[in-house]
Amino acid sequence: MGNRCARTSCCRKLWSCICCCGNNNNKAQTRSQHGSKGKVHPVSRIEKWEEKFTEANNNGKILVVNFSAPWCVPCKKIEPVFRELASRYPSMIFVTVDVEELAEFSNEWNVEATPTVVFLKDGRQMDKLVGAETSELQKKTAAAADLFLKKP
Repeated sequence: MGNRCARTSCCRKLWSCICCCGNNNNKAQTRSQHGSKGKVHPVSRIEKWEEKFTEANNNGKILVVNFSAPWCVPCKKIEPVFRELASRYPSMIFVTVDVEELAEFSNEWNVEATPTVVFLKDGRQMDKLVGAETSELQKKTAAAADLFLKKP
């Protein structure tokens, strides 16, 4: 078996995962429990999405959306960072959307790979990150928070 691609079970999926196939050191990873720690809200129903989307818009908050999949190893890599950012920036709303649970919805947001993190302000996309670059996620989140603080 050796260094089998972590995507083996997902290659038939609609989305690809941004995967480092040769770096499969943690083979015993289990299904992620998005939102179990920190202030990340799991979204598996459209009603929950509408609730968080409306909450962000009504309160002038930035909505940070992590489109991920339970089989995606890079998604698991950024999950603790995403939770930590949610705790660090309480003025923003952080949600995780399972692309399998909300496939059609994820397609509407042009999610072609996981993880994809989208930053929304007033219902519009202000930034996007595709892949599990944790330092880039931290930079983009800090930049969005700075923008939020500079609002009139």
